[in-house]
Amino acid sequence: MTGTFLNIATVLIGGVIGLIFGARIPEKLKATVISGMGLFTAAMGLQMFLKTENPLIVLGALLIGTLLGEWWRIEDGLQNVGKALEQRFSKADDDGSNKFVRGFLTASLLFCVGPMTILGSIQDGLTGDYSLLAVKSVLDGFASLAFASTLGVGVMFSTLIILVYQGGISLLAAQLNAIVTASMMNELTATGGVILLGLAISSLLEIKKIRVGNMLPGLLVAPLIVWVLGVF
Repeated sequence: MTGTFLNIATVLIGGVIGLIFGARIPEKLKATVISGMGLFTAAMGLQMFLKTENPLIVLGALLIGTLLGEWWRIEDGLQNVGKALEQRFSKADDDGSNKFVRGFLTASLLFCVGPMTILGSIQDGLTGDYSLLAVKSVLDGFASLAFASTLGVGVMFSTLIILVYQGGISLLAAQLNAIVTASMMNELTATGGVILLGLAISSLLEIKKIRVGNMLPGLLVAPLIVWVLGVF
C-alpha cells in the first residue's frame, strides 16, 4: 500500500499547485496542454493495445465488459459520486458546465487504467517494492497539475478511486499473482490500452462522447477469456 499512498500524495500536491497557479495560466495554453495529454494518452493506449496476442480476445473483452458496465451503470455511478462531491465542495460554473464531474471522471480513469497500475500494485503488495508505482506517481503528479489547472478540484477527488482500486489490487496481489499468467496480463494490458484510447478521444480531445467508464469490466473479462480458451 506504500506505493498507493505515494501516488495519492503526488496527485494531491500536483492538484494543489495546479489550482493555485491555474488562474495565471492562459486559457489557450491550458487547452493546448490538455490536448497534448490527450494525444500522449492516445499514443500510450495504442502502444498498450499492440501487446495483444489475439485482438479477438480484446474485442470480446470489450463487448462483454461494456454490456456488464452498462448493466451495472458504472459510468452513471461515477458521475453520481462526482455530482455529490460537487454539490458539497464546488460551486456551479457561470456557463453551467459540469467541469468538476469531467475532472473527476477523467483523472480517475487515467490514473487507474494502465499497465503500471496493475503491475506496480501487484509488486507493491507482494514484495513491498513500490519503485514502479513511484514512477507512476511522478507521471500522475504532473498530469494532476495540468488537469487541475483546467478541470478544477474534481481532479483531486480522483484519489478516492485510486485508494479503492489501486489499493485493492495491492491487497489482493498474492491471489492475483497465483492465477494471472503472462498471456492474461498481455490481454488485460491491451484491453486497458483501448480504454485509454477511448478516454483520450472522449474526455481529453473531446472528439466524441464515449461512456468509457462502462468498459472497465473488460479488464477483468480479458484474462478470464484467456483462461477459458486455455482450458478448452
